[in-house]
Amino acid sequence: MKFDFLSESDKAFFIHKASTLVEALPYIRQHAGKNIVIKYGGHAMIDPKLAKNFSKDICLLKQIGINPIIVHGGGPQINEALRKKKIDSSFISGLRITDKKTIKVVEHVLSNEINKKIVENIKHFGGKAKRLIGNKNNLIYAKKLKIENKNPVSKNKQKIDLGFVGLPTKISVDVINKIISNKGIPVISPLGIDKEGKTYNINADTAAGAIAVALKASKLLLLTDVSGIMNQKNKLISLLSNSEAKKVLNKRFVVGGMRPKILTCIQSIDDGVGQATILDGRIPHSLILELFTEHGIGTQIYSK
Repeated sequence: MKFDFLSESDKAFFIHKASTLVEALPYIRQHAGKNIVIKYGGHAMIDPKLAKNFSKDICLLKQIGINPIIVHGGGPQINEALRKKKIDSSFISGLRITDKKTIKVVEHVLSNEINKKIVENIKHFGGKAKRLIGNKNNLIYAKKLKIENKNPVSKNKQKIDLGFVGLPTKISVDVINKIISNKGIPVISPLGIDKEGKTYNINADTAAGAIAVALKASKLLLLTDVSGIMNQKNKLISLLSNSEAKKVLNKRFVVGGMRPKILTCIQSIDDGVGQATILDGRIPHSLILELFTEHGIGTQIYSK
């Protein structure tokens, strides 16, 4: 259709779209050739329309010269699989207690169901997605995670045994870099393995942070089901320095799964990642809005 034959409203619409593309140019230049690690989870992964948008966005990032590395979660799918098998599941400080029965279910859901589906979705839109399972080929070495909680009565610290929950100790970056250099898109399941061959469930945010540090990523993006870090008045905190984030971490309004997300951002920036953002994956094309618009979305934590 010739532009001259369009209505004035249609002309305005297409001119606006063209302007949007031009406005994105400096951000495209800024991110070109950079490694950006994306933790993919929540509704963005479950909702079919959002999952489709995410796959398209990832293909776009790769096409314009950015290196997206995806680390996926799978909490809701794991919950459903455990429910069907009548295995009880509980959390402490946002981390799943994982016994022998649970780790088998976690491994199956993450590697054989979710990872496979994400790769298929990206391939459908022309991306060269490649499956990487953290506990295979020594991709993610891990050790048992040990945490302490305060007893609400005695106020004394208690050691908590989370079972087969791990903490990354080493990332085999050569495997990931080989895929990137071949114009592929790594899709990584957050499982780890120790020296004895034991498999560990790793919090996907934590795994994404460790991978971002190992790859010297310019940005770490954590997709979640909230707008970002909310203050005591339930208002979005859009920008925090790393030192400010450390203070926020111990506030009462930081609860559940938000705490490990903030901690991951802090540690990643301390270890050399340029910026970290916690953003709302329920918003269509949230990655594009964060990377290619002036204000971005969510809570951005920067190095200072």
